[in-house]
Amino acid sequence: MKAELIQNRIIVWNISDSKKLFSNGYFGKPIGISKPKPNDIDVPLILDLIEGYYLQLKSKIQIYKNKKKISKNTMLDVCKGEYHNFDKKFQVYKNFRDKGYIVSPGIKFGCDFAVYQKGPGIDHAPYLVQVYNRSENMSSTDVVLAGRLATSVKKQFILAIPYGKERVDYLALDWWKA
Repeated sequence: MKAELIQNRIIVWNISDSKKLFSNGYFGKPIGISKPKPNDIDVPLILDLIEGYYLQLKSKIQIYKNKKKISKNTMLDVCKGEYHNFDKKFQVYKNFRDKGYIVSPGIKFGCDFAVYQKGPGIDHAPYLVQVYNRSENMSSTDVVLAGRLATSVKKQFILAIPYGKERVDYLALDWWKA
C-alpha cells in the first residue's frame, strides 16, 4: 500500500487501501468522517506519523514524499523532529499495538494515547496513557491532575514507563470515593 507524507501527516489516497487499514486495526482517521464505521469508508485516510512509522516497520505501507520512497531511517528522523521523546512514545505505542490494542492520539484528553480494547465506535477507550521516563519525577500535583482527568471521562489513567529497548512497565491509577 502506498502512502504520502505531507508535512506531519501521512495520507493513504487509495480508498480500497484506506478501508483495509482502518478495518484491520483502526489505523488512521478517514477524512471528514467523525465517527467512522469500517464499511462507511469511501475517502482517503490520514495517519499520524507514529501510526505510519509503525505500519512502515511492519511492511504494511510504503511511504513516499514527492514521489520518492522514504526509507525507515528517514521516516524515523521525521518522527523524531515532530515528537518530543519519540523513541519512548513509539516503544509504548508499539507495545500496545503488538498486544492487539487500538491506540489513538490522546491529545483531546491531555495525554499521549487513548487505548481501546476493541476499537473506536465499538467501545470507549478505557485507558488514558502518559509516557514517562524512568528518570522523570512526577509531582503529587501531576498525580492528582491525572486522576481528575481520567475520572472525569470515566477512564483509567496509566503511566507507561519504557525500560530498555523492548520492555514497558505500566502503573495504573484507580480512584474511588471513600
